Amino acid sequence: MGDRKKRITCSALRATIFVFLLLMSGCGYSIHRQTALPGGEISVGLIENKTVEPKLQDKLNRALTEEFVKQGIRVTPAAPYKLTGVINSFDMISLSEKEGISVEYRIIVTADFRLSDAGGKVVMTKNVNSPFIVALTASEDLGGLLAAKEVLEQKAMADLAMEIAGAVIFR
Repeated sequence: MGDRKKRITCSALRATIFVFLLLMSGCGYSIHRQTALPGGEISVGLIENKTVEPKLQDKLNRALTEEFVKQGIRVTPAAPYKLTGVINSFDMISLSEKEGISVEYRIIVTADFRLSDAGGKVVMTKNVNSPFIVALTASEDLGGLLAAKEVLEQKAMADLAMEIAGAVIFR
């Protein structure tokens, strides 16, 4: 009787594991090893700014470098994979007004990215929009508004960098 009980318990355990694996595979979860990353290193190349907003390319380059380092990918000029990009638009849309003056804005950034390998073959192209709403609330003085705008530009670039790093890692 004890042998039969062991077989039933073993079968139940197998069925439970099978159901668990079946459920996990349908949820979009997957396991990625370090070797699935682009060689463990990447080069962040030219980021072109086609907007009238100054220095966005520098902020995005810095944000991309920081995000890849956070994800465990070395950023080096001699890497086999090279990421380049173009910032196409930077919009500050008024969300609310107070006495006829805009006091809250939403920042939206749109950019195109290309990931190419050592041979110059394009591995991935991606049209990315800033994934999160970055809102700016204006203050009475212009200095405070400009300082808040600077911080939120950096946040928008960090959000964009997080989105593109995820696309590169999990492509």
